[in-house]
Amino acid sequence: MFCDVCKQKKASVFLTQINKGEMHKVNLCEGCSKEKGVTDPLGFGLAEALQTFSHGEKIASQPQERACPACGMPQATFRKSGRFGCPRCYVTFADGLDSLLKAMHKDTRHIGKVPATAVAAAPDYTVKLEELRKAQEQAVADEKFEEAARLRDEIRQISEKVNE
Repeated sequence: MFCDVCKQKKASVFLTQINKGEMHKVNLCEGCSKEKGVTDPLGFGLAEALQTFSHGEKIASQPQERACPACGMPQATFRKSGRFGCPRCYVTFADGLDSLLKAMHKDTRHIGKVPATAVAAAPDYTVKLEELRKAQEQAVADEKFEEAARLRDEIRQISEKVNE
C-alpha cells in the first residue's frame, strides 16, 4: 500500500479518525508522516491533514453518539469521567443511567446517613404536605371550596419554605 500524499513510497503509518460521523483512513509513508506532524501527538490533527489532501478513503458513516444539547458533552466523556456537564445531562443520558447507578451504588436512590442534629432540627415537611394535599382533595370532593382554597394556600406556603 502506497502513501496517500506522495504516492511513491510504501505506507508505514496508518491512521483512522472519525470526523462528523464519517470514518477516514490515511496511509502515510515515514517522511510524509513526519512532515504532517504525526510524531508530535499534540501537533497533529487528522482532520486538518485530510483537508490538505482529499485522498483519504471514506468508510460508511457510523451513527453519531449522543451529546447533551445544553452543554454539548458527548456520552463518551460522561462514561470516562463519571460526571455530568450540566443538569440537562441527567435527562439526555437517562436511559441506561439506572443500570449504571445500580452497578456503582447498589441502588438508584440515595439511602445515606443524615446527621441526627439535622433530623431533630428540621421539621418533616413531606409528611405535612402529603396530609394537606389529601385533605384538599377531600375538601374538593365534598365541594367545600373555601376549605380547599385555604389548604391550597397553606400548601403553597410550606412549599416555599422547603424551596428556600
